[in-house]
Amino acid sequence: MRQTVHGRRVAVTGAASGIGAATARKLIADGWRVACLDRNIDGARATAGDRGICVPIDVADEPSTVAAFAQVREAFGGLDALVTAAGVIETTPFLDTSVEQFRRLFDINVIGSFLSVREGAKQMQPGSRICMVASISSYTGGGYVATGSYATSKGAVLTMMKSCARALGDKGIAVNALAPGFIDTPFVASAMSDPVRRAQVVAAVGKVGTAEQIAECAAWLISPGADFVHGSTLIADGGVLMH
Repeated sequence: MRQTVHGRRVAVTGAASGIGAATARKLIADGWRVACLDRNIDGARATAGDRGICVPIDVADEPSTVAAFAQVREAFGGLDALVTAAGVIETTPFLDTSVEQFRRLFDINVIGSFLSVREGAKQMQPGSRICMVASISSYTGGGYVATGSYATSKGAVLTMMKSCARALGDKGIAVNALAPGFIDTPFVASAMSDPVRRAQVVAAVGKVGTAEQIAECAAWLISPGADFVHGSTLIADGGVLMH
């Protein structure tokens, strides 16, 4: 018998734009009860519409994250799933990257993922699922648009996913990661504003994906259909790593 997701409760961080917004909209359309979390509360509200809820959060700040997930618990009574899509990119060349830039990436991409999973898992029961959004830069070390500092932070997210899978597996909570390739979202808009640079990237990767395509992958990873998937990474890159 096919299990339904109707009425299940999920929190999505980074829900104001890009992959987070596309994922939240997909889950709302599928019948999930969705909490849209983001610093950009107006963007989160637009994503949530009248069928979800919006919650302000700064994922790099512990009190903010604790408060945000407490608000989700108050609204939903708990969670059945979590998608950590909040993140930032860095395009500064390696030799020009400052410690401040490096730390900012780790604060948001790594610490932010850690805090979100920690707080989300506290209100989950056996059978719940977590999808942590990483990047194929975790495998390539950067390139195309992202640079080494970003790739390093997303590599840390992949390692953290495995640690979370070990820590939470005994509690019946499945944890997996999603590693998108080059996706045409506001996340990389500034880096792609130059049409010449954009043409170079498109030529290198073959094709550019959409946030909606990645949302389909995230939705599957937290669905009952992925019940036998745990501690794994789904690479959705249009075949970039094949080259």
